[in-house]
Amino acid sequence: MEKKGLVLEGGAMRGLWTAGVIDVMMEAGIKPDGIIGVSAGAAFGCNYKSQQPGRAIRYNKRFAKDRRYSGWHSLFRSGDYFNAEFAYHIVPHDYDIFDSETFANNPIEFTVVCTDVTTGKAVYHQLDHIDYETLEWIRASASMPMVSRVVSIGNHQLLDGGVSDSIPLAYYESQGYKRNIVILTQPAGYRKSHNALMPLMRLALRHYPNMIEAMDQRHLMYNSQLDYVTQAEKEGRCLVIRPEGKIPIGHLCHDPKRMQLVYELGREVGYKQLDAIKEYYR
Repeated sequence: MEKKGLVLEGGAMRGLWTAGVIDVMMEAGIKPDGIIGVSAGAAFGCNYKSQQPGRAIRYNKRFAKDRRYSGWHSLFRSGDYFNAEFAYHIVPHDYDIFDSETFANNPIEFTVVCTDVTTGKAVYHQLDHIDYETLEWIRASASMPMVSRVVSIGNHQLLDGGVSDSIPLAYYESQGYKRNIVILTQPAGYRKSHNALMPLMRLALRHYPNMIEAMDQRHLMYNSQLDYVTQAEKEGRCLVIRPEGKIPIGHLCHDPKRMQLVYELGREVGYKQLDAIKEYYR
């Protein structure tokens, strides 16, 4: 039987739209064999393996205006817009408890994508339990350049996985996942442009020339991956779930009402696509 995969693109706070879609899938009892998440797709997608629908929107709203969680205060004091210790270790341990037991016992394979800043290449890491280092892998996947410190894990120096492999459908297919649902955070017809902040990126990443090159070429990589997904969709190799229009939220947001709106838009699309999802995974 073909392995069923779920591929989750990133997109910073647009990921709350994805959270809405996958919460509907969880509530409907849909169980992929594996999930691969990039950036926000990793940070919010891990709740699928722990079977905690509603968790991502709940803690983001709760701490939206808490400077311990995120904001310029955190960036200037710690070097991370999303505070590394509070957001990725204290919140899941003390405030909105991450169900590490269910995560470990759930047979769904969960993989995160990061970018090694020394090579500019993607690093794929499967997580089968939750501990401090596991949460660091998730943090690394979601650590956006310029507003995050490089995350050191083992021999790797890591940042945002979306820089090197934004939509890892081809990778997941190479791992034996042949029936994939791909959840994008941009509408049909979207094309990424060259990053206008590259002069600042070059300064911030001046010690990592391969990472600068990956950032400079990211729009080409991303648009090529969109073409790959479109062709796979035409051939029936994947089912694509995408927003019906531009998601009305920026990369960063501190408005709980806006967060809830985006999440509900994701749920609406999840309900609309539920029968198609069930049929595709059948």
